[in-house]
Amino acid sequence: MSELSVTGGRDVHTVRFPLAAPPTNVDVLIVGAGPVGLAAATELTARGIEVAVVDRARTATLVRAGAMGHTPRVVEHFRRWGLLQRVRDAWTFPPEWNQGIKLLTSLVGHELVPVPRPAFDGDVRQSVGEALRWPQTVLQQVFLEHLEERDVGVAGGWELRALREHADGIDAEVADADSGERRTVRAAYVLGADGGGSTTRRLAGIDREGEHAAEKRLRLIVRTGDISGRVGAAPSATNLVFNHRASGFLAAVSTREWRVYAGPYPLSYEPGESELLEIGRAAFGFDLDLELVSATTFYEATRIAETFRRGRVLLAGDAAHVRTPGGNLGEGLGDAVNLGWKLAAVLDRQAPESLLDSYDQERRGHNWRIADHSLERARRARATLEEIRRDGIPDDADLSPEASRRRAAIGERLRRDHVDAVGVTFDERYDASSVIWYDPGQLETEPPWRADRYEDDPRPGHRAPDGPVDPYGGTLHDRIGNSFALLVLTENRAVERAFAAEAAARSLPFTVIHLTDPAARTVYGTADVLVRPDQHVAWRGTELPDGGAAAVLDRVLGGSPQQAETGTLVAAGAAGT
Repeated sequence: MSELSVTGGRDVHTVRFPLAAPPTNVDVLIVGAGPVGLAAATELTARGIEVAVVDRARTATLVRAGAMGHTPRVVEHFRRWGLLQRVRDAWTFPPEWNQGIKLLTSLVGHELVPVPRPAFDGDVRQSVGEALRWPQTVLQQVFLEHLEERDVGVAGGWELRALREHADGIDAEVADADSGERRTVRAAYVLGADGGGSTTRRLAGIDREGEHAAEKRLRLIVRTGDISGRVGAAPSATNLVFNHRASGFLAAVSTREWRVYAGPYPLSYEPGESELLEIGRAAFGFDLDLELVSATTFYEATRIAETFRRGRVLLAGDAAHVRTPGGNLGEGLGDAVNLGWKLAAVLDRQAPESLLDSYDQERRGHNWRIADHSLERARRARATLEEIRRDGIPDDADLSPEASRRRAAIGERLRRDHVDAVGVTFDERYDASSVIWYDPGQLETEPPWRADRYEDDPRPGHRAPDGPVDPYGGTLHDRIGNSFALLVLTENRAVERAFAAEAAARSLPFTVIHLTDPAARTVYGTADVLVRPDQHVAWRGTELPDGGAAAVLDRVLGGSPQQAETGTLVAAGAAGT
């Protein structure tokens, strides 16, 4: 358990996984107790699916902190899981350190592009666009406590050794990392969330596509003493530094640990500790005692699995896609949300196994889109840094008019290079899916995806636009919850009655939401809208197509109810031959 720190919050330096043996039978075995694996367990448990999690490690440590930025789309998931306040409470440095992403010559140097701060004027507004920035150990601790309350088994120190698929399930052989004791876990499905070097992916025989990197960079964690006398009680927690020695993130992960970037380096080069600490000091901008706690290699490259599903094996997070850093964790959590309701529908015999094919169709295309943008952004940032350094970056101590003019020119150059990646955050569109009922001609006419552009879009395949729906703070996504939802915007109640009856016949979780607010109707138009449990629009219309609500739900669930009754055994038998 984490402990309260002197500044409030919780000091989540080390997360300890439970030391328990995995069960012998479970609906879904999740391999990997990182944030993605634990999020998938949370998503599936909320839908009544029995899950277990194994991880070869026994602990996760702050000093190897990976992704930290959690976008508003990720926060939407925290909110639906009922964990948002727990995540807010579990910070490892005071929230007032979060001051946006500052562009500086060093932590105590000069701000190159001023970041406006929100006004503290007492005007309380509904926040549906909140972002958070905490180390991933915080998420792991919150997820683990939540799963423990629900008696979900998480077993640290167990590694996956073999997978054997058969007609009615899959056997996963796991071994205790210390004693070598072996156990067999029989599951309906195995979800690999075990990182870029995924054992699950290797055992399933799934290759990866994409280019290998020609260089490498290092993500350092350095530990300081008390530097508040130099940086103040509330320094900026997230910074991009630009000087001749250091570049990239200088980001707090606790009140004493900071993440610093070093490189790029040739693949064969191994920088020494003194060289790395020199880069760390350059990022802070003053001489201080630093301890190098960890150094993790990463690459500006894309490696995406050739499929996210092979038979009864599925992949999520870094096991499925590794790319240039920046928002990767959010994509992994998006995988878990997309897959969760589909696995639940299949296991509850509300949908055939073919529904799971849409997980690959939707998420792999989306991840390629984001990966291409991330790689292009990294290359553009590298070119900009080289240009700035070539033209000179004044020393922090230089306060001459010429130095001020040069810093202003650097700031202007960085402004020109800035892309507000609102499309990366919210435009999670699925435009090549077999389970979306697209509007006639929609895919030929809708605007192409852009990283820097997003407008609320109620068309099928898009994330359903969210917003407040009552004066007490409830949002549309709150009302949708974990269910399918029909947003009723027409006066014709026949569509509503048909969907409600068909959903009841299939035992689907289903809710009806009457959107009477004129502002909501401006966003959604006048058609009724069917929204999936992952908040994506599945169908819309003013009247039902031929075949009625049954035809729509057949499409959305990947087949007819009759297929759902027999599809699991048929598909599993085929996979095992």
